[in-house]
Amino acid sequence: MFTGIIETTANVVKIEKENTNYHFTLEVPFGDELAIDQSMAHDGCCLTVVKVDKENKQYVVTAMDETMLKTNLGTWQIGTEVNVERSMRMDGRFDGHIVQGHVDQTATCTKVVDDNGSWRFYFEYDQKNAPSITVPKGSISINGVSLTVVDSEPGMFSVAIIPYTFQVTNFHNFKPGIVVNIEFDVFGKYVQRLLEQYMAANK
Repeated sequence: MFTGIIETTANVVKIEKENTNYHFTLEVPFGDELAIDQSMAHDGCCLTVVKVDKENKQYVVTAMDETMLKTNLGTWQIGTEVNVERSMRMDGRFDGHIVQGHVDQTATCTKVVDDNGSWRFYFEYDQKNAPSITVPKGSISINGVSLTVVDSEPGMFSVAIIPYTFQVTNFHNFKPGIVVNIEFDVFGKYVQRLLEQYMAANK
């Protein structure tokens, strides 16, 4: 479980393929604090730490074929900057919103607008493969970042980014055409499923 408040970014330093699995080695400032079996969100995708090199502040995570197909991990290259967040602590304030680290699908950035002090990012996604919708002022996770929806239409939404978020996450790398991971609000997904079941039962 995560909050969508990014701690920092990590850099991909090595990629190895083994059968259908991919092993990613990343370097992060708090790499010497990590432990094997620890869960971390990488661009919003929950992955398990399988190896740690504390001296070089590096660690390894493994992504299976299903993960590669449904996320943007297939676009990662050596040097790719990745948003990372360790799992939620239960002894402090809860910022952001509940993020499970279960990516629903990818979306494509279609436009970036400079709002004179902040930025508006527009995204499109395949609604046929997404049983969820966005709503204005609702929550969404983009590459693991907890954000508030601004504009919302079928298959499209936008979010506003303040300078701090722009600087400390990989949003500063976003350009039209970039593919990102999105996770819809978990409560919204359950409400929509219940409504679908109710409508189906009352046809």
